[in-house]
Amino acid sequence: MQYRKLKFSLSCLGFLSLCQVGYSADLSIGDAKSVEGELKLSGFLRAKYEDKSWSKNDQKLTFDVAKINIDYQSSLMFGRIEYRCYQYDKLCDFSALVDGYLGYKINETNKVTVGLQNMPFGPGRFWESNNYGGIVTQVGLEDVHNVGINYRTNLFSNTDVDLGFFPIDGGDYHGKSVDSARYSSNFVKPDPSSEIQTYLKEENMWVARVNHKLKFDDPDLSASLGGSYWFSDIKNKTNNETGRHKAWALFSQLGYQNFQVTLTGGHHKIDNKDPLNPNVSVAGSFDYYNYLANEGNFYTADISYTFKDVGKIGKITPYAMYSAYDKTGSYKTSTRNIIGVSVDHKNLGFTTEYIMGKNDLLIGGNEYSLVQGNDNKTQHLLKMTVAYSF
Repeated sequence: MQYRKLKFSLSCLGFLSLCQVGYSADLSIGDAKSVEGELKLSGFLRAKYEDKSWSKNDQKLTFDVAKINIDYQSSLMFGRIEYRCYQYDKLCDFSALVDGYLGYKINETNKVTVGLQNMPFGPGRFWESNNYGGIVTQVGLEDVHNVGINYRTNLFSNTDVDLGFFPIDGGDYHGKSVDSARYSSNFVKPDPSSEIQTYLKEENMWVARVNHKLKFDDPDLSASLGGSYWFSDIKNKTNNETGRHKAWALFSQLGYQNFQVTLTGGHHKIDNKDPLNPNVSVAGSFDYYNYLANEGNFYTADISYTFKDVGKIGKITPYAMYSAYDKTGSYKTSTRNIIGVSVDHKNLGFTTEYIMGKNDLLIGGNEYSLVQGNDNKTQHLLKMTVAYSF
């Protein structure tokens, strides 16, 4: 797969400064505590600069992404629509709906959410502190948004339990690929250029998660332990057979004052009912398809420390992450490690991240990286972003 080079698009800093003038006010109407509720508009505009070890053509400032959120909150209901627009060759040549759900508050400890939403697998939507994300995102187990219903309850005041059923994936939106113009990594219909033409669809996804918060006498200390399980049908549209996808994850979070550590590990296995390619499936996201090893262990370790109210700057957070997909068999392990820092000043956010990837499809890799790997060499990416939030 050829990854398209991002081209210079607009004077990003000037665009951000215009937005700062026009959208500094609170864009909301209503009262969130009332029955009628509050409707709020928010989002961000982000530009980026990248320096890649495998390319000499990306050392320039470009537009990255625009995000629009419409949130609804009342005493009984809640909901959200999130849409993102990215730029590869031109503005919004890839865009996708991320969330589109409505929820009902049964009482203070029970709620139901219906629609396109983040699936309750792992410690949360994001398993790390950085902006780029870990390798497990491309495996399709982290930050996954599919269509279904989720029930959440709180037991004994310190244990959250989620039980969700998601009959279909999040769908394909605007882009150039056949079926990969989607925010979350899903199994997709292969592009004509794909060597594997088996078409898989994941359906009837059952996901459960339990997260138990430990209690301490020290108010500065917090910790939690949890686990989640994923079971679904893999519909092979090529031969009309049905396989299974099974995954589990264990996770823990530890915090002391401004210090945070999150550890996640697990295993997944896909039975795709493909006699020609029993160990490989075709997945896709962000308008690109890739091949995925059907079984492996995954790990993410993240550490961060937040300095609050640093002079006139605001909040500064350095962080580091290790993530890996250790595939079953002779396939090479895929890893992505990140060290970085974020700075938040009023409505502006700045990040600088140094990313090291090995057999990583996004860091100097290709569509084979999450199966047999590529050259097994570590590639490097320096990425800096500036964003205006409203």
